[in-house]
Amino acid sequence: MTVDAWPWPPGAATGVGSLPGSDIVEAVRTTLGELPDLPYLPELPARGPGADMIGRGAGLLSGLAVELYAGRWRIASRPGRDLRHTLDLLERDLDALTEAAVGLTGPVKVQATGPWTLAAGLDLPVGGLMLRDHGAVRDLVSSLAEGLREHVADVAKRVPGASPILQLDEPSLPAVLAGRVPTESGLGMLHVVEQNTAEAVLRSIVEAVGVPVVVHCCAPGVPMSLIRAAGAAALSFDLDLVDDLDPLGELVDAGLGVFAGAVATQAPSAGHPPASAEVADRVKTLWRRLGFPVDRLAAQVVVTPACGLAGATPEYARAVMTVCVEAGRRLAEASA
Repeated sequence: MTVDAWPWPPGAATGVGSLPGSDIVEAVRTTLGELPDLPYLPELPARGPGADMIGRGAGLLSGLAVELYAGRWRIASRPGRDLRHTLDLLERDLDALTEAAVGLTGPVKVQATGPWTLAAGLDLPVGGLMLRDHGAVRDLVSSLAEGLREHVADVAKRVPGASPILQLDEPSLPAVLAGRVPTESGLGMLHVVEQNTAEAVLRSIVEAVGVPVVVHCCAPGVPMSLIRAAGAAALSFDLDLVDDLDPLGELVDAGLGVFAGAVATQAPSAGHPPASAEVADRVKTLWRRLGFPVDRLAAQVVVTPACGLAGATPEYARAVMTVCVEAGRRLAEASA
């Protein structure tokens, strides 16, 4: 794997997805300004239903309508007010990106809820999660693949000088694989999804969108070998949750990028994030333990927060982005 093999420049930093606040124009300006090497389209869940992970992800489905019922998203028979509101929020986000990213070249990241997290969060029309119905999951995956292909193509058209990267958010994937997703009553658990089935579904999304795909999982037990086999270009995860280095080493050896979640999403008692030197040293220490040459580090690793920053203050969120960028530059200097 050569230094220019990954679709971002050496020493890059980015965010995971969400930011605090409700002003999408300001949020887009912030990510484009603070993260010059790998900017992203931010998500603002504080705007309410339709900007949340499940609602926003469901809004990208092609040919499947959704609605809110008793505070939960479910498949609907026809498009209604809830879906129109969701799509309007997404359109505003894309308009803000289009305006702010004039002349942008290089990679730009967009995020979407992954198929297994959607299946574990969306209800069937008659109640119960889509995850319990194999046929419903197949329909969901087909719809999501087409919707994401269209979404990525739209981003490429709106920002013609940029190269889109798609991040699939899959926080529920470990629970899906372990049979830990509760039934609607809460008294039982849904069936275990087999590894080969989960891998095939992720691979179908990766192949459909036609751009590099980063899979983000901020839960314990990230299935690294599955994500590698599914054809992802990179894995995004919280460094605090890594307890077995062997799967990570195999992933790195296979040439996948590492989006290293190295900065806490909530301000520590000191009120500010750690210094960039501390963050860079943390990443370098992990790399040394994995046993890979340092000249590959800055090209293959992207520094990020541990997860989304929606729960942080705007000041802390901006400080985290600054620290990630500075830490990435330190890694580039160490790899030179």
